[in-house]
Amino acid sequence: MTDYAGFARFYDRIMGDRSEEIDRIQGYIGKYLPGARSLLELGCGTGALLAGLSPGLAVTGIDRSPDMLAVAARTAPDARLVQADMTAFSLPARFDVIICMFDTINHVQSFAGWLTLFSCVHEHLAAGGLFVFDVNTAGRLERLDGMPPYLDEFDGNTVVMTVRSAAGALSLWRTRIFEWLHDDVYRLHDERIYELGVPLATIRAALAGRFELLEEASLDSSPVSDESDRIFFAYRHGPASTRPAGS
Repeated sequence: MTDYAGFARFYDRIMGDRSEEIDRIQGYIGKYLPGARSLLELGCGTGALLAGLSPGLAVTGIDRSPDMLAVAARTAPDARLVQADMTAFSLPARFDVIICMFDTINHVQSFAGWLTLFSCVHEHLAAGGLFVFDVNTAGRLERLDGMPPYLDEFDGNTVVMTVRSAAGALSLWRTRIFEWLHDDVYRLHDERIYELGVPLATIRAALAGRFELLEEASLDSSPVSDESDRIFFAYRHGPASTRPAGS
């Protein structure tokens, strides 16, 4: 996984508003675990989600990038922030809710890494706790291969993003930011980010047994499939038979 060195200070401007994701997470919590008091975000980045979710919740964020966490400390001052690998972490607490959003799990480049992440989630969720995450589907990543570059300009800077197939089921997202310094002088920041496409059936099978599927939905509310763009999952810790009374 990339450490986003040099990219962190541009990340929020490129990603834009996060209110839809915050509303979606709050909707899942309100529907499935309205009494939740604590939340852990895996791959918290600049802390935008933590800042939006912190009212009413004690929030913790994990990220391996010190540059991202430095921004998160300013964005979400009430959050506890931990520099760690989200596929292999150990915290002295269990959480009511764990989230992993913005296709962050796709950045784990082997499915073995996904499995260890799922194990860490299971170990750190309270009984009956809620696990919410989203993925870029294998179909979407295949469609993006060879598409024309995405171009944007902000604050005098220019961003150019391309997606190309890499080895196996990996896709390479290359983001080049031309940071305007003065006159016609720019500084180049070149970030290479890999994403792994995994069939939805494989994801479901990996979670079966230790988690109960509550809901899955596509970004545009179309039928869920490997050809959808982005899929959101909501799972409960433990199968239905082990759910605590009243949860």
